[in-house]
Amino acid sequence: MSTSQLPPADRLLRVFGVVFGLAVIIGNTIGAGILRTPGDIASRLPTAALFFGVWVAGGLYALFGAINLAELGAMIPRSGGQYVFARYAFGPYAGFVIGWSDWLSTCASAAAIPIVIGESAAVVIPALAPFTKHVAVATVLLFTAILWRGARESGRAQAITSLLKGLALLVFIGACFLLPHAPPPHVAPRVAPVGAALFTAIVLSMQSVIYTYDGWNGVLYFSEEVQDPGRDIPRSMIGGVLAIIAVYVLLNIALAWVVTLPGMAGEPFVASAAARALFGSRGYPIVSLLTLLLLLSSVNALLLMASRVPVAMSRDGLFPANAARVSARGTPTIALAASAVVAIVFIVTGVFESVLAIAAFYFVANYVVSFAALFALRRREPARARPFRAWGYPWTTGLALVGSVAFLIGAAVGDTQRSAYALALLALSYPVFRLGVRSRSSSDTRV
Repeated sequence: MSTSQLPPADRLLRVFGVVFGLAVIIGNTIGAGILRTPGDIASRLPTAALFFGVWVAGGLYALFGAINLAELGAMIPRSGGQYVFARYAFGPYAGFVIGWSDWLSTCASAAAIPIVIGESAAVVIPALAPFTKHVAVATVLLFTAILWRGARESGRAQAITSLLKGLALLVFIGACFLLPHAPPPHVAPRVAPVGAALFTAIVLSMQSVIYTYDGWNGVLYFSEEVQDPGRDIPRSMIGGVLAIIAVYVLLNIALAWVVTLPGMAGEPFVASAAARALFGSRGYPIVSLLTLLLLLSSVNALLLMASRVPVAMSRDGLFPANAARVSARGTPTIALAASAVVAIVFIVTGVFESVLAIAAFYFVANYVVSFAALFALRRREPARARPFRAWGYPWTTGLALVGSVAFLIGAAVGDTQRSAYALALLALSYPVFRLGVRSRSSSDTRV
């Protein structure tokens, strides 16, 4: 069904522009990972060329992905993320698998990040230490209340929190370059691996870097709410990825300036080491405050995104029917409430770590399906209007698809047990899908 044919009670509002698109991509992508990952990369790839090379390569992968999925988002302007492409290109079952795995993993992320916020808040305010989960639940409830007010208010909250994130990072980067700091202890440079060991180190490092860049597809969850999808989606995705590449490379240069590349190697939280060199004993609370500021926009973005997936699935009969209801101010109230409840259950029970670990398999598979969808739709519907066409197709699309397949294989080999669980769930999903479709059809017939 075209979104223009939907009843008013099920229509999302077309109120977002490029600023929101950039804000949701930056908010969804930049998190605590960029403060932690550099130490692991530096330990595996101890030369500047290798270290910075993987950050640029990971950025190019994200850029190629953005260029290609922007075509699909502009061509099929329906909110709901990559579920929409899988459903349209490969049918209801592919959409079912992608949609449910994406929704649950997004809810799990919306649980994991508030836990880190609670831990960071406890460092800044020690009295909060026994109440980490309480702070996490309160964070989810606070942002749910903000998003409940309406689409425009949600967009403003995303823009403000993403702006705070950007300013906090720029201030930290500036401090690294401009403030005097204690000279780091001498650490002997590590020897770079060679041969097969070098290949393995690059693959493992690329996996970490790509995870850190993940989130560049955020605006695709709001395609029908963007005022001019053909223009705003490509600009948001390409501009957002370029901005993130610049921030990541600058931040890594700043960290290496303060800590040195050998000093970064194996450091579990490089930003904390840099803050100690800059601010002494106050460094840890300062970097905890920085982490807190980085993550507020991520919670807002994740709850926003999670609420759009059930709306799209409900319209197609793959989620309970009432999940498609939208308030007069553009809030998918039932879908938002369900997403918040699931996130809170994950926080209280602590199962979000297991959900995220299993969902990592699907997270990579989603990209494989989406890039394959672009190939399939180019062949199946060559004459269809495409407001934006992927630059460099089929080469950029092929590189993104090959990179995603390689990453999927690496994820399966690196965590065989959880990948086996994911495949088992995939096998069980088909009878569940058939049962759900039959149940929904019977209900519609009775009505």
